[in-house]
Amino acid sequence: MHIQWFPGHMAKALRVMREEAKYADIFIYVLDARVPGACVNKSFNMVIGRKPVLFVLNKADLADEKKTAVWLNYFKQKKYAAVAVNGADSISAKAMLAALSGIENKRAAKFESKGVFVPRRVMVIGVPNGGKSTIINTLCGRKTTVTGNKPGVTKGKQWVRLPNGLELMDTPGTLYPNFEDQKKATMLAFAGSIKEDILDINELALELIVELDAQYHERFREKYGIEKEVTQPEEVLKELCLKKGHLLKGGEPDIERGSKALVDDFRKARIGRLTLELPE
Repeated sequence: MHIQWFPGHMAKALRVMREEAKYADIFIYVLDARVPGACVNKSFNMVIGRKPVLFVLNKADLADEKKTAVWLNYFKQKKYAAVAVNGADSISAKAMLAALSGIENKRAAKFESKGVFVPRRVMVIGVPNGGKSTIINTLCGRKTTVTGNKPGVTKGKQWVRLPNGLELMDTPGTLYPNFEDQKKATMLAFAGSIKEDILDINELALELIVELDAQYHERFREKYGIEKEVTQPEEVLKELCLKKGHLLKGGEPDIERGSKALVDDFRKARIGRLTLELPE
């Protein structure tokens, strides 16, 4: 399966982000904790430049805790600030605010040394459906941006003032102009960051089976009652359909329904808390 999705609004979003980046002091870089590596978009390098970054591993409540700890240690070794959060709760807000307060803000410090207060401007960036808008809403303590469980909900630009001296800017989820690494593209598809209309859900499910069988073999097999002698992804998917009752008339496995169900189970952590990538 070859994945390529970079609609016009994403190209425009990158241009807007580059223009607005000059006003930002800090960047919150939102990564899906289940596939953090795939969420790193090289296109953002030109937006960020040399300004400080807080990496936020969002949806950590859906991710493998041990692997999340590995990622946090990885960022620490790289001298980056990083936190793991469930973007929708108040504890996460406190963790992010604490991390932001620990990041040096040269512009604000310069003004404050003269007795002048200026807000710290934070631009929130990430791939589609990573939870950027939810994080902003959590930090604000109220709903200020449009959110949705599908890629491409945030369309425009908006700076939001917080009572604690922060200004946040949400940005549209943006992918890479070219998916040179199809492995990363597939990981993003697993997590729901790529528009479903362009995906072959059956092929995606087969790819997911390969990953789950390799990384979480026992848990995956036990969840769906897959026998150990069933080895090929196509046969595993058929067995899954039979075990879960995804059947067509005549008792044949309903592959499309089973594929959708498996991908949805992963996204909603019904198989358990899973992370499919570790730092290279």
